[in-house]
Amino acid sequence: MKTRKLSNLEVSAVGYGCMGLSMGYGSVPERSESIRLIRQAYDWGCTFFDTAQLYGDGDNEILVGEALQPIRDNIVLASKFLVATTEQTSTREGLLEAIQSRVDASLKRLGTDHIDLYYQHRMNKDIPVEDIAWCMGILIREGKILGWGQSESTEEEIRRAHAVTPITAIQSQYSIMERMYEKDVIPTCEELGIGFVAFSPLGNGFLSGKYTADTTYTGLDARRVITRFSKENVLANQPLLDVLTDFAHQKGATPAQIALAWMLHKKDFIVPIPGSRTPERVQENLDAADVELTDAEFNQIGAELAKIEIYGNRTDEDIAKLRNMR
Repeated sequence: MKTRKLSNLEVSAVGYGCMGLSMGYGSVPERSESIRLIRQAYDWGCTFFDTAQLYGDGDNEILVGEALQPIRDNIVLASKFLVATTEQTSTREGLLEAIQSRVDASLKRLGTDHIDLYYQHRMNKDIPVEDIAWCMGILIREGKILGWGQSESTEEEIRRAHAVTPITAIQSQYSIMERMYEKDVIPTCEELGIGFVAFSPLGNGFLSGKYTADTTYTGLDARRVITRFSKENVLANQPLLDVLTDFAHQKGATPAQIALAWMLHKKDFIVPIPGSRTPERVQENLDAADVELTDAEFNQIGAELAKIEIYGNRTDEDIAKLRNMR
């Protein structure tokens, strides 16, 4: 497996997003199968695993921690925290106390003495990013985390926070069909030496080409509310899948691997973290690191993409609707 640098952290070129083992896409695998899957990913070269306090109300951290326990010293572990606006966070000291309680709880669930990369899961507009960065600096000095990052942040938020405590990586939604961060965030990461970690790099699985307009989703499956999976948008986005499929045939790869290879070719500090729940798909995603596009192929894909309009997206607001659905 090729490796990449997220600032000073060296990780596998393709990581593993573990959220789906606990939530997000309907029924989840048996716990023993999930543990086996995480360890298989490591055997196949993955050294970068992502979880969060929020996933499964902490259960995903417990699961990931148990799975990685035998290989903890050989991998880079990322988790995330959320902090609400309360009186407790109105001062830096109160904010620090709130965040320390979260990191301590995550460390306990993960069964480790440090988290390699600790993200603010979403930006809180009521809490200055400088205050969060100050707290992260203290956690780094205490040895509880090695580096920190933000998720779904703006260029301004990145610059302001980075000036207080240097940021290791930004984790945001990015794929061949969700490219809003190419304008300012990714160039800012390149300028400042910050890594960029792409969640949903396969458009929540859409870019695998394995879903059709007739596929149905039930229960707590986010694809019920992600608009790119509506019947009309699946049909409208077929030209994108046709481009990926055509290149996949040329390269002896799969559409998903072409989508990931495109991203890996884009910048050497971008690391995708697809999440899959079957051994075949996990191995397919990790093997994308070996699918190398030439500059000519990359430019040809770009030329084809310029002709295509993308329909639908994935927003936190839509995901929140799932809570009230049956």
